[in-house]
Amino acid sequence: MKLGARILKTGIAITLALYIASLLNLNPPAFAGVAALFAIQPSIYRSYQTILEQIQANIIGAVFAVVFVLMFGNGPFVVGLVAIITIGIMIKLKIEKTIPLAVVTVILIMGTPEESFIAFASNRFLVIMVGVLCSFVVNLVFIPPKYETKLYNKIVSNMGYITQWIRLATRNDAEHKVLKENLNKLKEDMLKSDQYYLLYKEERDYLKKYDYTKGRKLVLFRQMHITNDKALAILKNLDLHDVQLKEMPDLFQKEIQVHLDNLTSYHERILLKYIGKVRNQSPEQLLSEINEGEKSLTEAYVEFYNHKNVEQCKWMTIFPLIGLIIDYSDELEHLDKLVDSFYSYHQDDNEVEINIE
Repeated sequence: MKLGARILKTGIAITLALYIASLLNLNPPAFAGVAALFAIQPSIYRSYQTILEQIQANIIGAVFAVVFVLMFGNGPFVVGLVAIITIGIMIKLKIEKTIPLAVVTVILIMGTPEESFIAFASNRFLVIMVGVLCSFVVNLVFIPPKYETKLYNKIVSNMGYITQWIRLATRNDAEHKVLKENLNKLKEDMLKSDQYYLLYKEERDYLKKYDYTKGRKLVLFRQMHITNDKALAILKNLDLHDVQLKEMPDLFQKEIQVHLDNLTSYHERILLKYIGKVRNQSPEQLLSEINEGEKSLTEAYVEFYNHKNVEQCKWMTIFPLIGLIIDYSDELEHLDKLVDSFYSYHQDDNEVEINIE
């Protein structure tokens, strides 16, 4: 069983909330632990947003709970009505994520004895806020998430996986059923990469001077994701038209295999160049082979199509694959230029600190 940072942070936040609630004689302290569970977030920025929203939501819920208890009592019907009103207000304010904790606050406050109601209500409100604040503090100081590293590693991992299957597919060695299953997994991994990108985008730097560098990195990571998408589209097409591709002339199949091998090698090199593992400039020989391969592939397609060695309708099913390969090549070239540009300007600021998994 693997315990992630968020799981550990959740446990620490609950423990801290229970201790502080006990020290402050806020009863029952278990409510602070429940609040900490609801409020923990995957990033510091989201934690900051959440604490503002939770404070707002809990104040609204507490105010309505107190007012309705003082006016109408705390019967089950009244509690349900206040819960409905509170949920409606949360939706109107577009802070739906705070609904569970706000409703818990309403129920806890309205469930207090009518004797010394204000004192009990204040106690219940404070115990909830202790849990929310503890989750924010833990998220701020304990294991700050490094989403730049997570994002890069996920992009590299996805690319490596896609490359393996492309090489198998172009050599007619891919097991069709297994490839189908792995395509579904790759789709999930690409969504995970998107999530990491959004979390990294939300991260805030303490110094304003790093904003420009962060903006350039966001452009780079977005392009990395685009190139992975293009490679995945090629793999899906190879899988979709594997039968038609096997019927193509051997020379044409070899052209596709060699060209895709060069492109995926180029792709891997660019990703390594970003973290300083290879020289900043791409080798002229590799670029020349890629350009020649693209020209040779398109010429071979036109030549075989005109000679009608294979039925034209079958050639038309392969035509989208040629377009995808050319598009992939263009996106890789753009990514390469972005990486070179990144290191060409403001080199002292454009530092990349990524731990390879």
